[in-house]
Amino acid sequence: MKNRRRTGLVALLSAVAVTLSGCALPYQSQIVEGTTITVAFNQAFDNYNTSSSSGNATKNANITYLTNSGFQYYDSTPALVKNTEYGSFEKISDEPLTVRYTINEGVKWSDGTQIDAADMLFQWAAASGAFADTAAVFSPASTAGLSLVTQTPEIGEDGRTLTLVYDAAYVDWELAFGVGMAAHGTVMMAYPEITDPAEAKTKLIEAIQNKDAAWLAPVAESWNTGYQFTALPENPLTYLSSGPYIIEEIVADQYITLVSNPVFTWGPSPKFERITVRFIADFVAQLQALENGEIDIATGQPTADSLAVAQGIADSTGATIHQGDEAVYEHVDLTFNNGGPFDPATYGGDAAVAQKVRQAFLLTIPRDEIVDKIIKPLNPNATVRESFLTIPGSERYAAITAASGAADVRNLDIEGAKALLAEAGVSTPVDVKFWYPTGNIRRQQELELIQKSAALAGFNVIDTNEPNWEFTDPSLFPINPHDAVIFAWQSTSLAVAGSDQIFASYTDPLMKGGNYNGYGNPAVDALLDELELTTDQAKQTEIMTEIEKILIADAYGTTIFQFPGLTVSSAKVSGVKPSPLSPGYFWNFWEWTPVS
Repeated sequence: MKNRRRTGLVALLSAVAVTLSGCALPYQSQIVEGTTITVAFNQAFDNYNTSSSSGNATKNANITYLTNSGFQYYDSTPALVKNTEYGSFEKISDEPLTVRYTINEGVKWSDGTQIDAADMLFQWAAASGAFADTAAVFSPASTAGLSLVTQTPEIGEDGRTLTLVYDAAYVDWELAFGVGMAAHGTVMMAYPEITDPAEAKTKLIEAIQNKDAAWLAPVAESWNTGYQFTALPENPLTYLSSGPYIIEEIVADQYITLVSNPVFTWGPSPKFERITVRFIADFVAQLQALENGEIDIATGQPTADSLAVAQGIADSTGATIHQGDEAVYEHVDLTFNNGGPFDPATYGGDAAVAQKVRQAFLLTIPRDEIVDKIIKPLNPNATVRESFLTIPGSERYAAITAASGAADVRNLDIEGAKALLAEAGVSTPVDVKFWYPTGNIRRQQELELIQKSAALAGFNVIDTNEPNWEFTDPSLFPINPHDAVIFAWQSTSLAVAGSDQIFASYTDPLMKGGNYNGYGNPAVDALLDELELTTDQAKQTEIMTEIEKILIADAYGTTIFQFPGLTVSSAKVSGVKPSPLSPGYFWNFWEWTPVS
């Protein structure tokens, strides 16, 4: 299904509701011994660190959601639910904005080590950009919010409390922070001679507080690359768990199996002893596996054909079909820095020429045809999405799209594209290397429509689909070799800020977040910074509108449609209830119940 995650980038879907779990009864495991559920996803797990730029993908987040706990999560409403059995946080001052986080005593990593302030301090160091200009360069997916915490957070006397002081008020402070990778585990991976978790934490705290970048450099490298794996690592530090499940087995590109965590007592108890996630790219193949009893939950990027298959399976087996729009949008992004047709360097540094070529290409993308032929058979009410920052139906959407200039580039315009290429003085055909993930039938169909349309204006769109995502990993491929890519961003929250992850400029590839196409505009950077500090909703809308205007003028790319969600669960399991936000149908795995 979805490919990359956005950490809180979509404007409000609805008012955020906060539900407290309240006083919990003593923990009682509901695990049914010997039970296993097998479910499917269309992409294979490859990175345990979803806070990193290379690991920030839904395929990974699904797994880490099963294996790690946090202060809160979203239900299917979506509403925010606080897990007070794990810990708590509170704002203790408005001027300056000060937030105190506390991990409950007895909340542990799967090796029995207490989760504490060292783990939180480590996440701040990795995800704030505090060491970006040093030898210890972490590569976070986003620094939103935490970049405003420039003062090293203070550890409480209990060792389980951390206090963050913001330089300025941050609009999404409730969503800005949590525990990431295990502090002691990452240190011990970087320094194998350290074998005591307490010593590892002490040395890490001292290094962060003393800004000892030289000592932190190997730790940053472990954080950036040490959690990338497609087979079960020999070192169990690499997959420590703070949640209900622990990774038990991985077969590359086939499946991952998780087993219940025997030390887990700080959240709702799951019922299945094991969960196996099979990686099946073709959604129809997933459905066939469900019909054959090989899996119990299927989800993917549906087509009209796959919906018909799902309906037939539901009729014959009693399976349940779950449909609804997801907080995910399809888009085409153009690459600005790879020496291709959209890069100013190709034209001797002439940015105006490259801009016209980008604008011309975007005018050839048949968005209406894509929606009409591919999406409306699944959702008759589907429309072309015309905003990067807001979704159709949100209270901001109409205002932003009316003022952003979206109407000027709304329609297919082959003659306009030809005219722009002529103005630019660019001869045709213009080769465009176009990427989508191998095995994604719907995106292949989209590309075929784009190829036919773009050819009419003089663009030769070359299919360069690949199964891997190397261009998203700064440690492997800092520059995107593809001229255009098609994938989707999925939101993890209802945050207002966070779009810097995608649209902000970068100088160091390790700090590019989700900016995979080399885009940069100082005006956009300034507006993104301003948005982080703006609490007035009307002003937020104004800022977002200005960002959209610039993205459209720069011909960053184009949005196409909102995802039509389709999940199918077998009659052998109850309690499946997909959410529009990441992690989708996994959000309430503890409610999945075997049906005999």
